[in-house]
Order: sequence, then C-alpha cells, then structure tokens
Amino acid sequence: MELHTEADGSGVPLAVLLKRELCNQRVEKPDILFGEANKSKKGEDFTLLVAKCRRTPGEGAGDNAGDDDTISVFAIFDGHNGPAAAIYTRENLSNNVLAAIPPNLTSEEWTAALPRALVAGFVKTDKDFQTKAARSGTTVTFVIIDGWVVTVASVGDSRCILESAEGSVYSLSADHRLDANEEEVERVTASGGEVGRIHIAGGAGIGPLRCWPGGLCLSRSIGDTDVGEFIVPVPHVKQVKLSNAGGRLVIASDGVWDALSFQEALNYTRGLPAEAAANRIVKEAVSSKGLKDDTTCIVVDILPPEKLSPPIKKHGKGGIIALFRRRPSDELSEEQTYNGCFEPDVVEELYEEGSAMLAQRLNMNYPAGNMFKLHDCAVCQLEMKPGEGVSVHGNMPKHSRVDPWGGPFLCSSCQAKKVAMEGKLHSTSSQSTVQLVPK
Repeated sequence: MELHTEADGSGVPLAVLLKRELCNQRVEKPDILFGEANKSKKGEDFTLLVAKCRRTPGEGAGDNAGDDDTISVFAIFDGHNGPAAAIYTRENLSNNVLAAIPPNLTSEEWTAALPRALVAGFVKTDKDFQTKAARSGTTVTFVIIDGWVVTVASVGDSRCILESAEGSVYSLSADHRLDANEEEVERVTASGGEVGRIHIAGGAGIGPLRCWPGGLCLSRSIGDTDVGEFIVPVPHVKQVKLSNAGGRLVIASDGVWDALSFQEALNYTRGLPAEAAANRIVKEAVSSKGLKDDTTCIVVDILPPEKLSPPIKKHGKGGIIALFRRRPSDELSEEQTYNGCFEPDVVEELYEEGSAMLAQRLNMNYPAGNMFKLHDCAVCQLEMKPGEGVSVHGNMPKHSRVDPWGGPFLCSSCQAKKVAMEGKLHSTSSQSTVQLVPK
C-alpha cells in the first residue's frame, strides 16, 4: 500500500488521503445567485436580499468575511393595512434571530439551534412591534442558506418552493390562510377568536374565511395588534439539506401564487438566470390575473461552485413532491454512502415543525438544549437571576410528562405574551367594533 508522510513522520495510506480530499470537496460552499422582481399595487411588499450576512447580530453584510463566517438571507414581507409592520420586520427580524443563537457553536450545532432561534426572533419582533401602536401586519417568508442547508420560516401566505437539480419540487413553507388550513381554524376558535365569512343583510357568507374581530384571512402574521393575540407570529419552520448538485428557490408573495401554481411558475423559468426568471414569473402572474395586489418574486440559485448558470431541466421530470415528505440520506445505497456520493435528486429533511405552542417550539431535547443559557429568556434573551423566570411548561397539565419547573424560561413580559397567544387572556379590545382589514 502506498504511504504518504504526515508532518509528524507517520505514514498515511493514500486511500485515507483521497477520502479526506473527497470530504473536503463535499463541504465546499455553493455559489449563490439571485434576482428579484416586483409590480406594486399598494406599496406594501418589501424584500431582504443579503448574499453574505455575518452570523453575529448587528454586523450586517459580510463582504470581507470568510465563507465559513457568513450565511445568505432572503425574505419577503407582504404587508397589509399599511407598510409599517413589513418595514419594521425587515429592519429587525434578522438581528433578533441571530441574537437568539448562542455564540461559539460548531457548524452542526448552529444548524440545530436555528429553528428555535427563528421562533424566538419572530415572537420578539412581533412583541416589540406592538409597542409602536401601529395596526398594520405582515406575512413573512424568511430563508437562511448556510452552505447546502436551507431553512425557511414562514407566517402568512407568501410561499417558498425548492426545485432540485433533477426537477423535483418541494414546498418549504406553510399556507396560513384560514381557507386552506383547518387546523389553524380550530386553534383560532379554541383561543377565543371567531372565524367566518362576511355576511351581507343576513345572506350567505361571501369571500374567504376571516378571523373576527378585524377580518383578517390569515391565522399567523407579525403585527395585527387590533385583530387579537390568537393571530400568532410563531412560524412554521422547515430545514432541508440539498445534495451538492444544488437547486433553485422561488420565494413569492400571494400576488404570484393566486395566479400561478408552483409548477407553472417553475416552467416559466426554464433555462433563465435568476433575475430574468423572477421577472418572467411576475410578468406571467400579472398577465394572468391582472395587477390586483402587490406581486413580488425572488429567485435564488444554489449552484455547485463555479457553475454559474442553472441546469436546463426536462419538462415533466419529477413533479410536485408530497408536502413535507422525508427524503433522508439513508435511502442511498451502501456503495454510494461508502464513496461519499449523493444522488443528484436527494433532498434530506433535517427538521420540520409547525405548532403554534411556544412550549413545544422552544423546548429542545438533550444535548441540543444545553447549547442555550438556562436562565436567559428563551424569547428576548433577557438575562435573569435563578428563580426569576417562568418555565414555558408552567401551564402544562399535572399529568404531563414535562417538568413544569424545568426550562426553558421566559421573562415576565414574554410569559404574558405566551399566555395571551394561547387564549388564556382576553383583552377588552375583543369587544370593540369589528373592523375589516382587507388582505
């Protein structure tokens, strides 16, 4: 067997060196190319596009940072009842998410901590916006790309889809329109809200299902303080790992998805670079339904290094993959696993959770839970003395297996926010005059 000498003089088999080189190739970061397009009707859609963002909150873009120190962030904020919530969320959400991730984590730990940090960041952003006394709200589809791992957090009806290198399509977000989500209707009504259609002069209900008071047709958003706390900011989070063949993301507001199906949108982008693809999707959506709403699209290509154009996929390849179906890497053959290779079409699901309950979303099993400081508020990161915080499990039934005295803990104001979202507090505003909030 041929040997090569290490610095300490020990012999290393050539096969080991080759395997090391193969591993190094697998972890090389992809190239990120992106483009956006927008047709404005109300001026309430906003986007965030940061190809290199530092992992530390407050440091902004990382053009001079090493690739290992940066992530990519793309988001759409589709506001309603005014732009204030969308603008505020665009300016603050990223820092709130990054601030919720403990420092000095390995790459794997950072990936594992991100879903909880997204929940904390969304709730903190909503809680802070409430102090602005503004009545507007916004949907959020927030995408973080870290190497080949894509994590999507979403509230509302803006959507994100992924097309793999071989043409299979995956939905990475949830639809929180009341018309499309029976579980959310049940949650809202159980929390004290009323769900129904608009009735005119005692006639049959018309239009989409809406939550009253307020008339919002969404069950989750940031803002909307006049509607009720049961419209929660807790995001659906899905995290997947792409193969090193890459893929294409399409992130768009409901102005696109009300006009085009997932597959139709992707078909219009065949062979086009990201910016041209985004423009084509918006053009076709407006041509199909007219400009009835703000119509915004972001296209992001995640490509193998130095492959600066998307592959031309054959029509009909793959198709829509069942929502949130697992495609784990353990489906690979033994030979493929041994050689460290991936099938081009393998998209591995790392995490998915859509519960609106903070106790479930903030709790992490050992050892992942040990990454977070026990006595920092799990939402706003306020440092508390032992005994000051309230456990997120404090309201659990006595027969629950979860220890109500154990962490994670919340400060008093975040605990009040949690209780209100779960419907245990009913503000006097619920008795006020119903106001229609078009969406």
